[in-house]
Amino acid sequence: MMDTKGKVVVGVDGSESSVQALLLAARLAPALEAAIHAVAVWELPPVYADETGYVPPDFDTTEAIEAAEAAEAKILADTVAKAFGPDVPRNLSQELIRGPARDKLVEAGAGAALLVVGRRGHGGFLGLHLGSVSSACVSHADCPVLVVRSDGEVHAEGSPRTHHLWKGSKTKGQNPSTA
Repeated sequence: MMDTKGKVVVGVDGSESSVQALLLAARLAPALEAAIHAVAVWELPPVYADETGYVPPDFDTTEAIEAAEAAEAKILADTVAKAFGPDVPRNLSQELIRGPARDKLVEAGAGAALLVVGRRGHGGFLGLHLGSVSSACVSHADCPVLVVRSDGEVHAEGSPRTHHLWKGSKTKGQNPSTA
């Protein structure tokens, strides 16, 4: 794994939220005097193992591993291209890591200035407010974690976010300083 000191580590999975995470990391990195480190984490698809995760020792996984790694490398390259087009930041590095995304992103963020992840990736549980990987990063990373939404919703400075309930208020969107 690459040295993370002075890095903004970004989890990339090809989702729109990971594109937004890259863009936001590029905006924040100069303020943190940090480089951007895009990380794509992958695992061998479970189709090669039984329900317990056991892969028979006589099963040749070399070709499957190479194919999975190549597919993830393409996703990483495509996501970076989608985020930046031809203007990829010079201080951006990329890394593929094999293993469970929850664990490997937390490890990748160890000692980083910031870990940036999308709110929801390509997981199968629609309707969740926070994905399992982003939730694990928030819970276990030893660096600050920023979770990025992908809906493109922007709130103008000074305008109330009416879907938030202010602490101590009895109505949505009521700012306690104006109540």
